[in-house]
Amino acid sequence: MILREFLYVDTDKVRAMLAQLDGGVAEEERETSSHEKRNTVGPRSVAQHLQVTGSERYTQKSLGDSIFPILEDSLESEGLLRDISEEVSDYSRWADDGLQKIAPPGSLIRVTAMGSLFDARYAASVFAAFASASIGLQGMGVDLGSVAPNTPPGKGKSGQKGPRPTKTAPTGSERQIEDAIPDFQGLGGVDGNGLRAIIRMARGLFAPGLHMNLSPVASGDVLINARLQEGRQYLDTEADILFARYGTEPQEWTLVGSVGSYGPKDVEVPDFSFVNADGTMNRRSFADGINGLMKYMGGMGFVDLPQNPGFSVIPFAVYRAIPRGSGVLALRN
Repeated sequence: MILREFLYVDTDKVRAMLAQLDGGVAEEERETSSHEKRNTVGPRSVAQHLQVTGSERYTQKSLGDSIFPILEDSLESEGLLRDISEEVSDYSRWADDGLQKIAPPGSLIRVTAMGSLFDARYAASVFAAFASASIGLQGMGVDLGSVAPNTPPGKGKSGQKGPRPTKTAPTGSERQIEDAIPDFQGLGGVDGNGLRAIIRMARGLFAPGLHMNLSPVASGDVLINARLQEGRQYLDTEADILFARYGTEPQEWTLVGSVGSYGPKDVEVPDFSFVNADGTMNRRSFADGINGLMKYMGGMGFVDLPQNPGFSVIPFAVYRAIPRGSGVLALRN
């Protein structure tokens, strides 16, 4: 039996799968029995004896994370779940669509590989904290070794060539996660503009939210991505707690789910021809053109879509196995 430490479990999807396989999971059990004995002597108004006995046993089970191992075992016994950990670690299997033949979109897979968490929101909060600390240190007179500007300051009491342009504060609908990073000048010339630019790129490549990125190939040329949907069952719900506990370094994770889609090989800009000969709009061609443009951007790696030769996974669960005997070995050492 594998002892799992769950990072994520989509309990709704797991219950739905179990309902199709086994008719659901019993979480409540109730057993009731009763026995009645009635003795009457003479007229009913004179004498009667009534004896009633009964028993009731009630048990409610909160299965929690245990429902996923039940599903995992059921899928394996039915031959519906395939472990492709060995196949994805071999880079030659990715050539000529070899992996798509054994794990096409929609198939249920299990992958164990080195992976790491990523969340653009957490990166923005870390950068904002760094900026705040830098501003605080500068306010205390601590020299952070900031790089001086290449051009000398202009004449005047303030040393500026002209008035600074005023900034308009973004409204609630315009505010983005990078707006929490203030202007500052830190170590090595790092400033607020540079960090905000990094976060803008991060939220374009990976939509803000918690991602599990698996890199099964040592070269790092392949990415298996799973977006962990919020509102499901997390081991922890706060991103800062997750990163504080698991860090940013890759470690071995197991991802179970269904294959979403593979990254496209064709990265050509689509032909936007969506007007019919009679001047009317061809709605299908228009939608295909927009999807083709997004596919092109995804193939280039600029949007949150799978990139060739990797693929996306709709996750059922993410966990790491707890090694047996680790505590004993630690005590011996």
